[in-house]
Amino acid sequence: MSLLPELRYPSVPELVACAQALAASEPRLCALRQVGRSRAGRPLHLLSVGHARRSVLVVAGAHANEPAGGSTLRALARRVLAERELRAGTSWHFLLCADPDGAALHVTPAPRSLLDYHLGFYRPTGAEQPEWSPSVLPPDRLPPETRALTGVIDELRPYLQVTLHGTDLGGSWVQLTRDLPGLAEPFAKSAAQLHIPVETGASDAAGWPASGPGVHVMPGPETGVAYPSMPDDARHSTWYRTHRYGGLTAVVEVPMWASDLVDDPAPHPAPAAAIRRLARRLLRDSLEVERVLAEALPRLDGAGGPLLRAARWALELIPGLAEDWTHTAPAGTTMAYVGSVDAFGRRLPLRAAAMLLRVLRESDDRAAPGLERLVAGWSDAFAQRFRARWVPLDHQVEHQSRTVLLAARQAREPACR
Repeated sequence: MSLLPELRYPSVPELVACAQALAASEPRLCALRQVGRSRAGRPLHLLSVGHARRSVLVVAGAHANEPAGGSTLRALARRVLAERELRAGTSWHFLLCADPDGAALHVTPAPRSLLDYHLGFYRPTGAEQPEWSPSVLPPDRLPPETRALTGVIDELRPYLQVTLHGTDLGGSWVQLTRDLPGLAEPFAKSAAQLHIPVETGASDAAGWPASGPGVHVMPGPETGVAYPSMPDDARHSTWYRTHRYGGLTAVVEVPMWASDLVDDPAPHPAPAAAIRRLARRLLRDSLEVERVLAEALPRLDGAGGPLLRAARWALELIPGLAEDWTHTAPAGTTMAYVGSVDAFGRRLPLRAAAMLLRVLRESDDRAAPGLERLVAGWSDAFAQRFRARWVPLDHQVEHQSRTVLLAARQAREPACR
C-alpha cells in the first residue's frame, strides 16, 4: 500500500470534504449521509462504499486527542474505492468522527513535540466519550454521539467493527472483543517494517489474555478487572455492540511518538516495588496540579467549561488508581508492562495540567505562567525518559491501515464467525 507522506492530521471539515469528493466521483458505489448530531449540534457523517450485505464499520475520532484515525480512515476509504477486490462481497462504512465536539477542542493538527501536543490538548470525561459512556451512564442518559454510533451498528450489523485509536507516546497494540487467530504475526511484521514498537504490556489491557505480542483479547464478564477503581469497563462499551449480530470489534492503537521501552519482554527485577514508586509519583504530581486548581478556582468564576470539567475528572481518577497500584498485585511483570504503567502515570496529571493551563490562559489568570513551566517540564521529562522518537504520519497511517485490512480478512474466516 503506497501512501503519500502527510504532514498534519486532517480536521473534521477536511475529512467531510474528502468524503464528499469521493461520493461525487463514484455515486454508484459511494454514499455520504448524516447519521446524527453531537451535543453541540455538529453533524456525524457516515461514508459507505459498496452495497454488499456483509459489512465492515470503521470508526475514527472516538477520542479527540488521538487524531491519527482520521488520516487512516481517509486513506482506507480511498483504497477501498480504488481496489475492487476489497469490495468483493463486503461493503465498507466509515464514521468520519465519532466526537466532532471533542475534535473541535483538541487543537494540535501538527504537533512538533510533546509540549506542543499538550498545549492544545483535550480529552473529555468518560461520560462524554461516545464509546465509553455506556460503561458509566444509564441508557436513558447516553449522549447523542453514542446513540448515533449504536444506531449505525444496529443498522449495519457489521461482522467487524474497527475503531481507530492512538497513543501519544509508546507503541502499537490491538484490543479485540474476540480473538482473531493469525493476526498477531503479520501485525508484528508490519510494525517492525515501519520501525514502530509493539506495546507488549499495554496498561490499557492489563490482565487480559494475549493471542500474540501486542494483540490482547478482552476477558469475559466473569473476570475481574486489573484496576478496580477505574469507573469504566471495556466490556460495557460500544465495542461489544457488534456481538449482538455475531460480529466483533478490533481497537487498533498506533503511537505518535515511539518508545522501545514498551516493547521489552524481559522480566522486571521488582515489578511490584517499581509500581508502588510510580503510585507515589502519581499522587505527588496530581497534588501539584490540585494546588494550582484550588488557588485559581475562585478567580475563574464559572469559566472553563468542558476543559475544566475534563481536567477535574482526570484528577479525580488518580487517588483510586494509585491505591490500586499500591495494594494490588501487578497485572504484568515485564519491563514493557512497568514501562507502560510508568507512561500512564505520567499522562494523567500532565493531561489535567495541560487542560487546566488552557483554562487559565483563556482567563489570563496569574497562575498560568507557573503551570506552563510545569507542563513544559513534565512533557520534556516524559520524552526524555522514554527516548521518544516521532513516527512519521504516513507510517502511522500505513500500519493502522494494514492492521484494519488484516483484521477484516481474518474475521471473514469461518473459524472466526
